[in-house]
Amino acid sequence: MVETRRLKSKVCLVGEKAVGKTSLIRRFVVNEFDDKYITTIGTKVSKKELEFEGKDVNIQLDLTVWDIMGEKGFRELLKDAYFYGANGVLAVADLTRKKTLVDLDDWVDSTIKEAGKVPIMIALNKVDLEDKAEFGDKEAAEIAKAFEAPFMYASAKTGEGVQEAFEALGRMVIKSQLGIPL
Repeated sequence: MVETRRLKSKVCLVGEKAVGKTSLIRRFVVNEFDDKYITTIGTKVSKKELEFEGKDVNIQLDLTVWDIMGEKGFRELLKDAYFYGANGVLAVADLTRKKTLVDLDDWVDSTIKEAGKVPIMIALNKVDLEDKAEFGDKEAAEIAKAFEAPFMYASAKTGEGVQEAFEALGRMVIKSQLGIPL
């Protein structure tokens, strides 16, 4: 008989303002998109349960997803509370703004300083605007290699790659916390 285990994990989304962190979470949690830009003030916490089937064990992963305001000054102010206890990070860049990819370096460094070495997944958002992209696979692969993290393309607007990015991060978190590869 296959055992079922439950795991609670905290994951943080990081990245500059207007990269789509809040929209990715909204698409992931309630499968909705709103194209009105609303700045996140402070932090917002959402929850979603994922189920993973393994060979000998099934995992019910209760994800607490933390969204933070994309202002660097704010990050410095609340980094202790925001990153404390994080089990994984979804680092988000906007394909239409190369600077958001470069700036992930500071965000990931801040996370590692507070939470230690946790699994990182890079989400390159706004793939629906591919014709306006300022970078591609080569630049994304360089950043991903530096963080020892995979990257995926996503679109909060269309939903493309969103569930897959969170599920991939979930698998990484399960492996990190429980030592169970899925």
